[in-house]
Amino acid sequence: MNLTHNEIEVMDVFWDAGKPLSRAELLNLSVDKSWKSNSVHILLNSLLKKGALREAGFVRSGKTYGRTFEPAVTCEEYHASTICTTTKNQPNLPELLAALLRTAEVTPEDLDQMEEVIRQRRSALSQGNDRGEG
Repeated sequence: MNLTHNEIEVMDVFWDAGKPLSRAELLNLSVDKSWKSNSVHILLNSLLKKGALREAGFVRSGKTYGRTFEPAVTCEEYHASTICTTTKNQPNLPELLAALLRTAEVTPEDLDQMEEVIRQRRSALSQGNDRGEG
């Protein structure tokens, strides 16, 4: 899934919010946006079509009801998918991880969590579950 700059800005608001948002709430939380407020409908529909957002329900807005939306993918899932789909060459995972660890600020707690993820993935692979859900 490839998102435009404006779509990523919208998704950042949803990811930061951590809860479903209506169009009005999205606009209220979008203080540093580069997109125009009147194009939010187009952006939301595009994100729904691409599978980045999903409908979460309805909320009363004045005398009517409006839809609420929530991310269908996490920020991490989106960035992982873009790394693996934006080039014809698949990145070498150990080298990619090494590069990420050199560029990002990493705490000992982050390393502990990553080791646990690797342990779980290794366990899932040894049990024949190639999706890593184990």
